[in-house]
Amino acid sequence: MANLAEIRAKLAAMDTKSGGSRTGGDNAIYPFWNISEGTSATMRFLPDGDSSNTFFWTERQMIRLAFPGIKGGDMKPTTVQVPCMEMWGEQCPVHNEIRPWFKDPSLEDMGRKYWKKRSYIFQGYVCDSPLQEDTTPENPVRRFIIGPQIFNIIKGALMDPDMENIPTDYVNGTDFRLSKTMKGQYADYSTSKWARKERSLDETELAAVDSNGLYNLKDYLPKKPTEAEVDIIYQMFQDSVNGELYDNEKYGDFFRPNGQAAPVKLQATTPPAQSITPVAETTAPVVAPAAPVVETPAPVVAPVVQTASANEAPATTDSKASAEDILAMIRNRQQ
Repeated sequence: MANLAEIRAKLAAMDTKSGGSRTGGDNAIYPFWNISEGTSATMRFLPDGDSSNTFFWTERQMIRLAFPGIKGGDMKPTTVQVPCMEMWGEQCPVHNEIRPWFKDPSLEDMGRKYWKKRSYIFQGYVCDSPLQEDTTPENPVRRFIIGPQIFNIIKGALMDPDMENIPTDYVNGTDFRLSKTMKGQYADYSTSKWARKERSLDETELAAVDSNGLYNLKDYLPKKPTEAEVDIIYQMFQDSVNGELYDNEKYGDFFRPNGQAAPVKLQATTPPAQSITPVAETTAPVVAPAAPVVETPAPVVAPVVQTASANEAPATTDSKASAEDILAMIRNRQQ
């Protein structure tokens, strides 16, 4: 487990480099976004089970592709989340396409719509919660999906020299108090903060770590797309920009909206050979085999409510330029 000095050094290096600027289907994720306005939940973060991770969190980067509906299905706006290859330090064809858009004021909004959304996966205890959950997992070590607003509060405190010990320390660690208020119609967590005093984990908390172990947080990231899947992501991006319907037959084996079933594949059958002695036969109807379950790369995630930005409207053929039109506009301005 990295110490506080190592975390600070790596965070500072990342800031300098940037210019300063798979969750499972279980209920281990604590849905803090459901707590009532004006209430707080107290959490205690724990280290990553992967000792090679300097931090006690892992970063997820996802791209939201909006469609006006599903081909042959619901004609209502739908979104497909796909992983950004920059999460693995590789080139992302979507971001390579949209980066030049920010040089043109008329394309900035479109660029922001497709820019990757960051979230951070933590784990730890829920020490105090105003939320009445229908069920809670047997393992008290929960996972937390944290958005940029809360993450910046966590990160800012880590860089504060007044914090002497890493907050995940079992003896000299610090609890985090997450508070929810509202800014207009959106949730606001800007008043969240670390506890003023350090606290040792109690015997029950220590025993739970010993008996259950810690999660390897990288296991809850989406799987890295193959080269073929990267091509699929780019095709979906083009369809989204063009305002086309989501094509489940074309993309459903790779990436789908939440709740959308995989396309059914029909298997060709060969009729049985006729017997030499004619007999009456009853042929059972051919039943299409069940389609294999294809895991959506983006796990079920918490609603992104940490920021006060409005939801983006999906592209439509009437109001948004096609990908080809956008590229043409960019090239004409560069000449």
